[in-house]
Amino acid sequence: MSTLIAIVYPSEAKAEEVRQRLLELQKEYLLKVGDAVIATRAEDGKIKLNQLVNTTIAGAASGSFWGLFIGVLFLNPLLGVAVGAASGAIGGALTDVGINDAFMKDLAANLQPGSGALFVLIQEMTADKVLKEISAFGGVVLKTSLDETKEQVLRDALEKAASTS
Repeated sequence: MSTLIAIVYPSEAKAEEVRQRLLELQKEYLLKVGDAVIATRAEDGKIKLNQLVNTTIAGAASGSFWGLFIGVLFLNPLLGVAVGAASGAIGGALTDVGINDAFMKDLAANLQPGSGALFVLIQEMTADKVLKEISAFGGVVLKTSLDETKEQVLRDALEKAASTS
């Protein structure tokens, strides 16, 4: 079962720093991240989602490959690449992998402009070691799917870091 954690940081840069640290911890096999997205709210109120994977580009690349393959079979590889890339890009743009974009945009609508919310979908985690690593960054818990006891431990650890800095 996956766990969703959303933490608000004072800036997008701080949220990106935490995301990079979580990805490093993944390389150390301390957690397995399903998705990690940073949401920010601009001064004009628009919400921007900084995804780990751009599905439009991935779809276009995949579509180009398959389009070329099919185009070679029918002796028109250039047309195959063009049609494949276009259909792959459209398919990728319509694909929502990981955390639901509408859900993140809804929560991010309450952010202060300039701050960043890190949404992480964790599939597996060695909680005590990961918490020790990210608590130094501070932040405020926006939402989690953790049970109340674990959520309170997370809130306390982040608040402790915020009060010491």
